[in-house]
Amino acid sequence: MPGQIIPRGKGTWLVRVYQGSDPATGKRIYENRTIHGNKHDAEAYLAEALRRRDLAGTDIAGRRTLMGELFDDLLVSYRIAGQDYDWAEARVRLHLRPVFAGVQARRISTAMVKGYIDRRQQAGAANATINRELALLKRAFNLAREHTPPKVGQVPFIPMLDEDNVRKGFLEHYEYLALREALPGPMKPILAFGYYTGCRKGEILSLQWRQVDLLERIVRLEAGTTKNDEPRVIPLAPELYEMLAAQRVIRGQDCPACPWVFFHDGEPITPGELRGAWESACREAGLWNGDEETGKPAKLFHDLRRTGVRNLIRAGVPEAVAMRISGHKTRSVFDRYNIVSEADLKDAARRLSEYLQQKPQQEIPHTLRTQAETGPVQ
Repeated sequence: MPGQIIPRGKGTWLVRVYQGSDPATGKRIYENRTIHGNKHDAEAYLAEALRRRDLAGTDIAGRRTLMGELFDDLLVSYRIAGQDYDWAEARVRLHLRPVFAGVQARRISTAMVKGYIDRRQQAGAANATINRELALLKRAFNLAREHTPPKVGQVPFIPMLDEDNVRKGFLEHYEYLALREALPGPMKPILAFGYYTGCRKGEILSLQWRQVDLLERIVRLEAGTTKNDEPRVIPLAPELYEMLAAQRVIRGQDCPACPWVFFHDGEPITPGELRGAWESACREAGLWNGDEETGKPAKLFHDLRRTGVRNLIRAGVPEAVAMRISGHKTRSVFDRYNIVSEADLKDAARRLSEYLQQKPQQEIPHTLRTQAETGPVQ
């Protein structure tokens, strides 16, 4: 029997919903709920409870899955995909595990998520930071739902916050040159690739030689290696081409079997290695001035993405082409990265002034001169 409605006095009903059998004892397990109202209210609750149960299944072991297991699976997926494991592990360990790890995944509700958001805001976390953590939580649920057999029946609604505090940093060319000088040899081509293309860090670090065509001076990003799973073709600017050509020579001399474009001692450069080298270079180049409490420099690697977009547009590249190179699918996000600096505004004022100064000096029409002298006609 999938469910029962048992009278418990006037206007009171006990609703029992079969949840499966205990794998250890074989005992049938029910979820009981007391409903106050008429029998129609009890029947409506039973129907909804059965629907939720069918979505989640009756596998008791699966229904007892804790969020800690989902976080473990999440981090494994980061490691396998070669994504920024260190960053994800730190977010999960410091913030998500303490709140959710011991809770059954099926019991996570939107109200619990909102409580987490409130606590993080009270602790001073920025909306953008909280959203990255919520994205990890949502991805953990999606992986669990796609698991065979599914570890969760449904993904709870996880609200995202407005990001009015979205970072708007970018690098001027002299700052790029200073960083290029300060970075160790294996990191310089990574900097150049980000600066000239606006590609994401993960896309750059996962690049392999089979994707590089030095003869045609292009790089092909394959579906599955990009954030939106769409392939892209990246043209190589002269400096970037020269750096990649030099990389291939080094690879041929030191580790000809290495498939990775960006490597050190034959091994791919990891996000953690890049982060450490980046922060050291920022200090050496005088570009720190960051937050000593959080350990973040004033310039982040992701600023290269904004810089790449900005440089493409300022160079006169059509926006549609620039979006294809950088991998932006939506205009709203692209516009957020296409940053206007104070120098851009001053340059616009200078251009406007030059334009107006070049306009031929004309006599004021007689009617306007008369009106200016005598005032408007009443």
